[in-house]
Amino acid sequence: MYVRDTIAAISTPVGEGGIGIVRISGPSSLAIAHSIFKMKSDGGLKSHRFSYGEIVVPATGDVLDESMAVYMKAPNSYTREDVVEIQCHGGTLVVSKILSLVVGEGARLAEPGEFTKRAFLNGRIDLVQAEAIMDVIASKTDASLSLAQHQREGLLSKRIETVKEGILYALAYVEALVDFPEDDVDVAVDTDVLARVRPALDELDALISGFEEGRVIRDGVSVVIAGKPNVGKSSLLNTLLKEKRAIVTAVPGTTRDLIEEVVNINGLPVKLLDTAGIRDSEDQVEQEGVRLTLERIPRADLVLFVVDGSGAFTEEDAAILEAVGTKPMIAVVNKGDLPTVAVLPDSIHAVAVSISTATGSGIPELRKAIADAFMHGKAVDGREFVAVSKARHRDALLKSRFSLETFIGNLEAGFTMELLAIDLRDALAAVGEVTGETTADDVLDRIFSSFCIGK
Repeated sequence: MYVRDTIAAISTPVGEGGIGIVRISGPSSLAIAHSIFKMKSDGGLKSHRFSYGEIVVPATGDVLDESMAVYMKAPNSYTREDVVEIQCHGGTLVVSKILSLVVGEGARLAEPGEFTKRAFLNGRIDLVQAEAIMDVIASKTDASLSLAQHQREGLLSKRIETVKEGILYALAYVEALVDFPEDDVDVAVDTDVLARVRPALDELDALISGFEEGRVIRDGVSVVIAGKPNVGKSSLLNTLLKEKRAIVTAVPGTTRDLIEEVVNINGLPVKLLDTAGIRDSEDQVEQEGVRLTLERIPRADLVLFVVDGSGAFTEEDAAILEAVGTKPMIAVVNKGDLPTVAVLPDSIHAVAVSISTATGSGIPELRKAIADAFMHGKAVDGREFVAVSKARHRDALLKSRFSLETFIGNLEAGFTMELLAIDLRDALAAVGEVTGETTADDVLDRIFSSFCIGK
């Protein structure tokens, strides 16, 4: 149940910094602010204007810090409630003390995500936009940021709204036939209603089909660099990172542990794993590295199978290829600056890219191949990309799609209007799960509990 009390939290990261912010939201926000914030000029806090003053302890009048405060009068605020934000010097102790003063004056500590939850409950944003706010914060590339910003701005919600409108139109006419069967309702159910339902179904298909691309832009992907020793795996990692992260030597087996780094590859957040060269070894440490490599390959989204183009394709290469199995793969033929000797076997049904980590040739083509493996040639920069990126959204849209297909099948089979209305209501409820109109309270609690406190 939504209790309209006053909440408060620190909205900046813990630790020392230039500025610390304490956020207050609720009906007592302004009164609490006036009790602890003393302005340097006459008059009270004016809405949407910064005021300079000091934070004082009400009981003693002691000055705690100089600060700025801004009051945002409802409904023109983040939560659509009265909101006050106090900006002070960014230190762990001073910010905590100010929060304690606020709580002492009648506010309670906010729960994780409670400010955004109030914005949702008060109708300022829908659930898609609320979830997108955390995606904005967590974005790792320009593409993921653009996708999150588009969702936060409501562009995805608008597409979902077109689906909702088509279902509502059909439901209104079907329910009219249920409620007033004796009246002459001007509608041909098998033509006019289907003319609205089928576009809604097409839009659902488009949204669902774009999920994988949206997911990888939001969550990123895991790519394992695998190959025998001394084929250039660590050099490839360093080249893609544009920094020397892994040790590179002529000694086989230099890399014995997994090295993980996140890199932006054509807009995708990619977690690269440089692995130990796979070979038989008497060295126990190297054996453990090989074991970890073989363990991580099946869990990867993509494998970069690196071979030495200047040497023959060996039994060691073939054994690694067998370990990769059916996992999506790109064959990376390294050392392209040297005469090419290696011939890839016909059993490799994968994109092959020739590169040289020594000269950098082929690296742009490899980056594109990695992006295309997940985006299938679609633009990855996100500036024109609006997509479903969460499994929760995808699953709800699949339920709506199933209900609409059931409706069409039942309509063609001659089912009664009462039963047809049930199909449409189910489709409408599933769409509402995405935007939050029909989302269960426990699901809402789980979503907002993943937010940071103060957001």
